[in-house]
Amino acid sequence: MTKRTTTAGISVRDLHLSFGNTKVLTGVNLEIKAGEFFAFLGPSGSGKSTLLRAIAGFGPDPVGEIKVGDRNLSGLPPWERNVGMVFQSYALWPHMSVRKNVAFGLVEKKIPTKQIDDKVEAALSLVGLLDYAERMPSQLSGGQQQRVALARTIVTEPDVLLLDEPLSNLDASLRVQMRRELLSLQRKLGLTTIFVTHDQEEANTTADRMAVLDQGVVQQIGSPQSLYDHPENLFVAGFLGTANILTGKLVNSNGVTRLLLPTGEQLAIDNSAIGAGSLILRPQNITLSEQVELSGLRGQISHREFLGAQVRYLVDVANTQIVVDQSHAVDQPILEVGATVGLVINSRSAVFLPEMRAADAA
Repeated sequence: MTKRTTTAGISVRDLHLSFGNTKVLTGVNLEIKAGEFFAFLGPSGSGKSTLLRAIAGFGPDPVGEIKVGDRNLSGLPPWERNVGMVFQSYALWPHMSVRKNVAFGLVEKKIPTKQIDDKVEAALSLVGLLDYAERMPSQLSGGQQQRVALARTIVTEPDVLLLDEPLSNLDASLRVQMRRELLSLQRKLGLTTIFVTHDQEEANTTADRMAVLDQGVVQQIGSPQSLYDHPENLFVAGFLGTANILTGKLVNSNGVTRLLLPTGEQLAIDNSAIGAGSLILRPQNITLSEQVELSGLRGQISHREFLGAQVRYLVDVANTQIVVDQSHAVDQPILEVGATVGLVINSRSAVFLPEMRAADAA
């Protein structure tokens, strides 16, 4: 199988879906580029798998429009959409060999036997399982079964590839290997792909762009880096990595902007906004100093964790707990629990969300 010379993008417009009186998806709008590796990221119950299944044609018909390329998929059954889906469970036929599992969709389409044989061999070769063609699924590892499910899907040459948490049944080390293989396969095929996951690391390391969902609503869309660096609300900030959130009021005096905390502390930051809101600080953008007087904030270390490449400290500051990650070098001293420290903030890396925007997670 070779890279597609043409592939289709995906457009979702004003999509709503309910199960009875329960709203599952609300006002979803997406534009996924042709050939893009796109992720739906969110916690359990956020609607990400339901959205994927709506694109595939499984479940109740949503209100709104779903297009793949120029084709409107609304109302079409799954088998008429030319959309390939890999399920979380792999859904392999246990009584069929690897070869027959991969060939199943082509046989159903009544494609000539010689073409089926050629396509199956090409698909198995692409996923590195040609030597396993006569084995049964029970004779394969979890990673090999996943490759069979992928081969069975791509052999039908779908317009888009949909992956519903395909790595969740694998152990941690194999998940890392398989996500690299997934991305490599997608790049070889040039196939528009949507990857559903609740694991931010999986999304960050594979996706060109992603949509973060919560409670059936798309909270933000962008590249992994842009979402991490510039979250648009507190949900996105907290879901994508560790975020320290300081709530207060920004005021400007004599050309200096300061965040006034409810407890009276003040923190100078590099920001032109004014008013109430929340300041988001990532742990790696804070430095601890034993010279307390040099810092705008001070606190007491309540807990520490040595993680090898870094030390994670929990510091009690102004009635809240701040997470601070410090890089570790050989024989570098480690601060003791109970020590009073100053917190030096890299204010250029801080993100301020005005009160209305910070609260807007719907």
